[in-house]
Amino acid sequence: MDEVIRKVAALGLPGVLLVVTMAATGFAGAAAITTALATLGGPFGMIGGIGLLGVAALIADALGKYGIDAILTEVYKERKKTESIESLCREIHGLLISNDLKRKLKEVIGCN
Repeated sequence: MDEVIRKVAALGLPGVLLVVTMAATGFAGAAAITTALATLGGPFGMIGGIGLLGVAALIADALGKYGIDAILTEVYKERKKTESIESLCREIHGLLISNDLKRKLKEVIGCN
């Protein structure tokens, strides 16, 4: 079991996502992998699942380097260019993040 844990830990977030999804399928072996990838990929099937794991790795890497505060700040600065401030303020209000981070994001985009 320790060997499996070490190998999954080496894979990082994508490995954890895949293992958890495989466990939820109720299958074993290749059927579990196939079903898990197809489930993660949604309408895009196994290829979509592989893509999702790749994107998850990129996001996890960015979070590790810069932190959630910096990434969310930059995302909302960029979205402010094309979306209304009111809709972004409502969205931020509904996020499951700390009140301090909500306040910071609202300041960045100019909520009242």
